[in-house]
Amino acid sequence: MSVIAAAPLSIVFGGVRRRRRRSLTMATTTSAYQKLLTIGTKIIGVGRNYAAHAKELGNAVPKEPVLFLKPTTSYLENGGKIQVPHPLESLHHEVELAVVIGQVARDVPEASAMNYVGGYALALDMTAREIQATAKAAGLPWTIAKGQDTFTPISSVLPCSVVPDPHDLELWLKVDGETRQKGSTKDMIFKIPYLISHISSIMTLLEGDVILTGTPQGVGPVRVGQKIDAGITGLLDVHFEVERRQAANYS
Repeated sequence: MSVIAAAPLSIVFGGVRRRRRRSLTMATTTSAYQKLLTIGTKIIGVGRNYAAHAKELGNAVPKEPVLFLKPTTSYLENGGKIQVPHPLESLHHEVELAVVIGQVARDVPEASAMNYVGGYALALDMTAREIQATAKAAGLPWTIAKGQDTFTPISSVLPCSVVPDPHDLELWLKVDGETRQKGSTKDMIFKIPYLISHISSIMTLLEGDVILTGTPQGVGPVRVGQKIDAGITGLLDVHFEVERRQAANYS
């Protein structure tokens, strides 16, 4: 599991209580992560929330959030192995800021929406692009393209106190050491308060639910045998290897 970087903690927590406060923060992080994995009921993805990403895939910039659901069974802890299902040759990586809901939210006003945030994480929205393209062409949901096991690698949870401005974070992703994605959350089309308000007007958000807030440009394929490193600059990083998912044996 990723840990909060020492440098930001040394800035936030000074003096003789630094180590004690760091231990408390780490305990809070662990607790929030366990809630994320055990009581969260859903992952809500926000598509095309960065204009440059929408354009790189040939999509129009949306006038309202494009939403889709992923199951929590798609989570993969830091250090795990992303599995490419047969007969696919690759998956596309999409690095995203994840917003972890801290309390029940229904019909939340935008002005108070940030009170419902329990923390933040870094997530990858792994996508079977060929399957998604076929589904889009037929007007079908994206579930199979985005909801399979290991398709949501995710970091530990950062307490809100460590992220003073979630709209000014640098997200990055590398494949085999080569930078593929680097962008800022300030470029989100729909900001976090609006997303929470909008989504909670459609479905109730429960503690531990996660909103994936979209990905900056630079998405692309990752293949079996490659390694993904990703992070939020100055806060945390995650590491995943990519392997072939073994075909099910029903005999």
